[in-house]
Amino acid sequence: MCCDLEVDVNDEQTFLVDKKVLTSFSGRLSKLFGKLTGSTRKLKVIFPDFPGGVEGFELIVRFCYNNGRIDMSPSNIFLLSCAANFMEMNKDSSNMPNLVGQIEKYLDGINYWTWSDFLVGLKQCQNLLPFMSSSCILHDFLKLFVVKHDFHTVSSPSTSSSNISSPQISFDVNADSIRNQCSRTTWWFEDLVFMNINLFEMVIKTMISHELDHTMICSFLFYYQKSSSLGASPLQKCKITETLINLLSMLDGSCISCRGLFHIFRVSSSMEKLSRCCKNKLENLIGSRLDQATLDDLLVPPPRHQSCMYDVNLILRFQKSFLLKSSNRFFLYRLKKVAALMDLYMAEVAPDPGLRPSKFVALVTALPDFGRDFFDQIYQALDMYLEVHCSLCEEEKITLCSSLNYGKLSPETLKHLAQNSNFPESMVVTAIVSRKSKLESLLQDTLHLKTLSDSLLHYNKKGNEVKNGDAEEILLYVNTLGLSTENEKQIGAHIQGMQWGVMELKKVCRKMQPQMANTMQPTKM
Repeated sequence: MCCDLEVDVNDEQTFLVDKKVLTSFSGRLSKLFGKLTGSTRKLKVIFPDFPGGVEGFELIVRFCYNNGRIDMSPSNIFLLSCAANFMEMNKDSSNMPNLVGQIEKYLDGINYWTWSDFLVGLKQCQNLLPFMSSSCILHDFLKLFVVKHDFHTVSSPSTSSSNISSPQISFDVNADSIRNQCSRTTWWFEDLVFMNINLFEMVIKTMISHELDHTMICSFLFYYQKSSSLGASPLQKCKITETLINLLSMLDGSCISCRGLFHIFRVSSSMEKLSRCCKNKLENLIGSRLDQATLDDLLVPPPRHQSCMYDVNLILRFQKSFLLKSSNRFFLYRLKKVAALMDLYMAEVAPDPGLRPSKFVALVTALPDFGRDFFDQIYQALDMYLEVHCSLCEEEKITLCSSLNYGKLSPETLKHLAQNSNFPESMVVTAIVSRKSKLESLLQDTLHLKTLSDSLLHYNKKGNEVKNGDAEEILLYVNTLGLSTENEKQIGAHIQGMQWGVMELKKVCRKMQPQMANTMQPTKM
C-alpha cells in the first residue's frame, strides 16, 4: 500500500498511512484534503488532542485497513466512540461502513453487560472524560449503570470481577438499627473507589436523580472521602472535600451522619483554599443535625487571631442554622436536646478568661426560652463566668444577669442566687418579682379566674411587706378547687418558692428600700 500520509498523534507517535484508505472512512480527513489540487508526494497531519492518544488512533487505522470491520467489547467501545466522533466517521454511504452507527448498534445490547463489564466501561470513561463529559452516550451509560444494578443487595453479583469482601464503613449512619444491614450491602464500595472525583460526582448525581436511598449514598460518600484522600495532594484533598460537601447538601439532611459531618469539618479546617461557600454549606449541614452532636464535637479551637480558648462564633452559627434549617417534625424534642447540649457547652467555656460578656449573653439567648424547662444550668455557668471575670463593671454584670429567665429557676437556685455575692442586688429583686409574676400567670391560666393578685400578696399600708401566712392560705384555696395532681404539684412548687421568697425579700428590702418602693407596687386588675 502507498503510505503517503504522516499522522502525528498527540506528539507521542507518528503513523505512516494510506491517505486514500483513511479518507474514505473519515469525514474529518475528507474535508481536510478535499480542497487540495494536484498531486502531492507527502502530507502530514498533526492531532495534538486525539482521544485516547496512540491507542485510539490505532483502533481507527485497524478499522479502516480491515475494510470497516473491528471487534468491539466493553474494553474498547467507548474509546472507539470518542475516536470515531473525533474523526467524523459517521458518513452515510452504501459503499463504506459507518463506524458511529456500528457503535450505537453495539451499545443497544448494553443491558446484557455484567458487573465487571460495567466496571471496565467506567474505567474507560474516566480516562476519556474530557471528551465525554457532554456526551449523551456517557449520561445514558451512567443512567443504565445505576438503574440496572440493585445496590441494596447483600452480596455482589456472581458475575462480578471483584472478590473483595464487604468493607466496613467508618461512619455511623442515622440509625443503629440499619447500620449492620448497611455494612452488609456495601460490597460495591470498594469496586467503585477507583473513580476520580469528576466521574465520582457524575455517578453520585445520577444516583440522586434516580432516587437511590440517601442513607446508602451518604455512607458511600464518607467511605470514598476516606479512601481517596490517602496519598492525595493538598489540592486534590481540597477538591474532594468541596465536591463531597456539595453532594451532601443535595441529600436529605436526616440521612446524614453527624459524626461524619464533624469528621469532614475537622479535615477541612486546615484547608486554606476551601471556598467560603463550601464552608457555609458544611456549617449549615452540621447545624441542621446539631441535636446529634456531642460536647467534644463543639469544643473547636478558635481562629488564630482570637485570644479565647474556643470558637464560640462557630457554635452560634450552628445554632442559627439549626433554627433555620430544622423541620417542624419533632422540633421541640430536638430543640430541647440542643438546649441541653448548649448548657453543657456554656459550663465548659465559662471559665475562659478571653470569652467576652457579649458572647456569653449571645450563647444564653441564641435559643428560644421554651426549649428549656429550667435555667438552673445556665445560672451555674453564669455564676462560674462571674467568678472568673471578677473585674466586670456593674453594668456588664446586670447585662449578663438579665439574660436569665428567672421564672424558670428552681427554688433552690433562687435561694442560692439571693446569697450569691457575684450577682448584683437589683437582680435578686428581679428574680423574686419574676417568681411572683410566674405564680400569678400560672394560677390565672389554670383556674381561668380574672384575678388572684389580692389572694396572692397583701401589702400593708406602712412598709409594703408581705405576710407569711398568705402562701399557706392560697394553697388551701387551690386544694378546694379540685385541680389535677400535676397542676397541684406545679403550683405547690411555685408557692414553696414564694414562701422562701417572702423571707428573702424582707432582707433585701432593708438594703434597697428605694427600688422596692417602685418595684413592689400592688397589681391593679
